[in-house]
Amino acid sequence: MPILRIKEIRDMSSEQRMDRLDEFRTELVRLKTMIRAGGNVDNPARVRELRKAIAKILTIETEQKLEQAKEKEEEKEEKQEKQEKKQRKKKKEKEKEE
Repeated sequence: MPILRIKEIRDMSSEQRMDRLDEFRTELVRLKTMIRAGGNVDNPARVRELRKAIAKILTIETEQKLEQAKEKEEEKEEKQEKQEKKQRKKKKEKEKEE
């Protein structure tokens, strides 16, 4: 069973995702240290689950950042189109006056 489901990750805020990411990374380092030291780990599959959860969080965070960047770019293009339209309209009005 996964540590975190995709839907749960998407429902979190960016800050919450970063907090969970820090928690998972810390736990992963602790488990890897125990393994290297020759100790027994209660659940060896937990390492794999943690790595997957970290990857999911990072992937969703990147997706959302790209979406935000795309939205900003679209807004910028819309503003630019409006300005160009106004300029063309003013130019036509000047031509009519002459």
